[in-house]
Amino acid sequence: MGKATKRVLAAASGGGHWEQLMLLRPALEQFDLRFATTDRDIAVQRGIDDAAILPDCNQNHPFRSAWCAVIAFWTVLRLRPDVIISTGAAPGFFCILAGRVTGAKTLWIDSVANGENMSMCGKLSVRFAHQCLTQWQHLSAETGPAYRGSVL
Repeated sequence: MGKATKRVLAAASGGGHWEQLMLLRPALEQFDLRFATTDRDIAVQRGIDDAAILPDCNQNHPFRSAWCAVIAFWTVLRLRPDVIISTGAAPGFFCILAGRVTGAKTLWIDSVANGENMSMCGKLSVRFAHQCLTQWQHLSAETGPAYRGSVL
């Protein structure tokens, strides 16, 4: 049986965000799956040679963040995913934004590292993503992120 035709873009920064995304990979491989990350080496280590590479950025570097947003939008326009999933951080959030503009369904899964509060991008994703999840039950809210369990 061939791959489903639904195109999925899975986007995450390096480090823990990427590791959490890789834990979701087996569930996503039934789709036409593409990846975007900030470090080509971590993608290649997982056998992903064609990952889109996004500039790493954060709120402390506004010009780099703006450039990352441009590259994220270009990546989404080029790949035309039906669904975008991100485990964070800012580069993944910019993919979520681009997905909203282009009509993709979007899912944000806030990092398990944020046990006291939602991350800044997680708080923004509550407004912009079609679905926003927290990995901490006590952070779920009726008008905020939902809790469906933890990736780890």
